[in-house]
Amino acid sequence: MIPTTDTDLLTLEIKEQPGMTYALDVENNRIRGTVDGLDAIRQAVYLILNTERYRYLIHSWNYGVELQNLIGQDPSYAYPEIKRCIQEAILQDDRITAVDEFDFTARGKKVHVSFTVHSIYGNTETEVEI
Repeated sequence: MIPTTDTDLLTLEIKEQPGMTYALDVENNRIRGTVDGLDAIRQAVYLILNTERYRYLIHSWNYGVELQNLIGQDPSYAYPEIKRCIQEAILQDDRITAVDEFDFTARGKKVHVSFTVHSIYGNTETEVEI
């Protein structure tokens, strides 16, 4: 006799994980409570853009941004690559649906980049200096 199994045991249900996380107080290097929703998205984007991809073994290879190799490159090459790298890095987060409206401003040896992040919680303006 062949044993039978309950098909309900073989069903895999995928649930969306909550977005609540610890709130970082970057200026004072402290954790202050928790954040959720759009504030959690802003914090996730900040952390992604401040982590160089492949540099830290604790992070997955899908986490972080690859901007280190663009330092010193010609702006005509660097600007589209910065845009691509930022979009690729941030869109790894399932809560984020799009990254657009990029604006580049050269400030000496640095490039100031501002853009809009669209998420399931709403939109947020973000900026980074490279």
